[in-house]
Amino acid sequence: MNQTNQTLYHLLALATVGIWGLTFISTRVLLNHGFTPQEIFVLRFVIAYVGIWFFSPRRLWCDNWKDELLALVLGVTGGSLYFVTENTAIHLTLVTNVAFIVCTAPLLTALLAWMVRRYRRGRALAEGEEGSSRRLLVGSLMALVGVALVVFNGSVLLHIHPLGDMLSFSAALCWAVYSVILQEIGNRYNMIFLTRKIFFYGLLTILPFFLANPWNVSWEQFSPPAVWFNLLFLGVLASLVCFYVWNLVLRRLGAVSSSNYLYLNPLFTFVGSMLFLDEPVSLMALLGVALVLCGIYISERRNK
Repeated sequence: MNQTNQTLYHLLALATVGIWGLTFISTRVLLNHGFTPQEIFVLRFVIAYVGIWFFSPRRLWCDNWKDELLALVLGVTGGSLYFVTENTAIHLTLVTNVAFIVCTAPLLTALLAWMVRRYRRGRALAEGEEGSSRRLLVGSLMALVGVALVVFNGSVLLHIHPLGDMLSFSAALCWAVYSVILQEIGNRYNMIFLTRKIFFYGLLTILPFFLANPWNVSWEQFSPPAVWFNLLFLGVLASLVCFYVWNLVLRRLGAVSSSNYLYLNPLFTFVGSMLFLDEPVSLMALLGVALVLCGIYISERRNK
């Protein structure tokens, strides 16, 4: 892959993470209109699934049952289980705790990719770019410290809520598994087809959660224009477009390199809060921004 194409995929990763950083606002609007997290997930994935059929081949199945099972795991780890664990954690612990713990996903991805590579020792070591080098480790830890400073915005208090924090960590682990498996299977299939499979299995595996919290959406909830705007933003842009683009980025740059951009997610929330919500900004938070950017720079230079 030449330098121009590589730069393009890095820019796409940056844009995708930026859009995902704004989904919290849309989700909050829909929660205020009476939707539950599970209902929001179903609505946004239904919109994405219907939309992707206009671009996807009509193929229904993967080449074999092993790949079909991997597609199911992708739908769970990148869809239903990830969103349920993260959104449930928000109700059980502080949002700052969730934001920080979920940002351990890149570090978990690097560790998991290293374990997979070690397991396959003797095979395809050309994929050594996914190795857990010292430079990668230093950069990831620096970025994670920066995330902590941004998320807590100068506060030195960390309130522990075991169940909520454990669910947050589970969400981060889900995304790490998703990233590594997608890199494994992504080169074998058309990415639009594979993204559609992820949407389908995400919707299918969210259904059991409604046994505990039944679907309770009324038509009146759809009447405000703000509801439709935010649903379309989440379904079309943040799900259909961003999932497809992110899957392309992950396939081209690798699980570890692409996941490092997730460290930037709190930065977009930080900037949005500063510009639109007039929230106070501390010197610690600004230092955190610098650490995140330096950490990502160090991590991405590990192969040069």
